[in-house]
Amino acid sequence: MYFISNLIKVSIPNYLASLPIPDSIGGWFHLGVKDWLALIPPTAVVGGISYYSYQTIKKAREAGNGQINPGIRKDINKVVDFIDIEDITEKASLCRCWKSKNWPYCDGSHGQHNKETGDNTGPVVVRHKENK
Repeated sequence: MYFISNLIKVSIPNYLASLPIPDSIGGWFHLGVKDWLALIPPTAVVGGISYYSYQTIKKAREAGNGQINPGIRKDINKVVDFIDIEDITEKASLCRCWKSKNWPYCDGSHGQHNKETGDNTGPVVVRHKENK
């Protein structure tokens, strides 16, 4: 634990204090080759952290904003469907993955969704009690 404490409290501050960072904009033009070479490692670290942060944010944006409905009736506040049990002759498979082109009925789109995401979603199957 002493090593980490010493690194954070002593070594890093001493290293940063020894960097040839000028006090003014004009001072950057007076740096020598050795000074510029000394600035490469911390610049690479800051660049690496920035790049890693950018990639993390980019992946989060590509993954979406947490919405599960990609495009079904987005013009209304809440999608609600009513299906009368009398209208179902034997059974009906209802979509739960929001990917079906035949909403609210399942068209098997969850299969591709499950392959892409590692999910295990499937339809809700509604059937009459006498048709088990």
